[in-house]
Amino acid sequence: MSTAEEPRHYRTLFLSDVHLGTRGCQAEMLLDFLKDHDAETIYLVGDIADGWRLKRSWYWPQLHNDVVQKILRKGRKGARIVYLPGNHDEFLRNFLGTHFGGVEVTDSIIHEAANGKRYLVIHGDQFDVVIRHAKWLAFFGDKAYVTALSINTWVNFVRRNLGLTYWSLSAWAKLKVKNAVSFIGRFEEALSDEARRQGVEGVICGHIHHAADRDLDGIHYINTGDWVESCTAVAEHHDGTFEVIRWVDKTQTKEVRPKSKEAPVAA
Repeated sequence: MSTAEEPRHYRTLFLSDVHLGTRGCQAEMLLDFLKDHDAETIYLVGDIADGWRLKRSWYWPQLHNDVVQKILRKGRKGARIVYLPGNHDEFLRNFLGTHFGGVEVTDSIIHEAANGKRYLVIHGDQFDVVIRHAKWLAFFGDKAYVTALSINTWVNFVRRNLGLTYWSLSAWAKLKVKNAVSFIGRFEEALSDEARRQGVEGVICGHIHHAADRDLDGIHYINTGDWVESCTAVAEHHDGTFEVIRWVDKTQTKEVRPKSKEAPVAA
């Protein structure tokens, strides 16, 4: 759980791929993170709610509602909240350019960092050829992913009882499968090319559940990761530098562990 310390304050926070409405969402860990972190601007970079899964079966525990309320409360306290829908919450793309509850909804946006560098902020599914040209395959892949996450839940149940730390089977497998690694590389190149085409210095995206912060041929590529497998967010410090925050590592350092006993999950 959170400490009693004052929240860390950043210029900007970027969160994506929370997948509220699924059993795989690490809502308790995210709520803990939100209690410990504040920012002037918060970008919700897509797949915050999982419309795909909610259409099939309704799952919305109190913790998921608490996450929504915590984000809205930050907005009421003065933070700018910008929501950039992804493929799992694509229903919100019907409301681009509108505001609801103090939240701006837009497909993409140019963020200017404190040091003057400009970044394209976008979920990234627009550059996923499977999503664009074979959506049925994406739905099939989603089901396979849910199965992997279900196994992951039981693996971590055993690890907790053995006193071991959280470990993501699905994230490990993703980096061991050649095709998955190749897909990640192509995705990163496509987003970097788009940033270059738009004349900006970097891109901040989500979608592939793989946090990153590196230079790709002169483009600063940043991926926010997710709150299903890795529990990561991106923060911009007040000097314009960026940091990938790996919350699982932080909580384990503080001897804080997730208490959720939710059943297997969906992403």
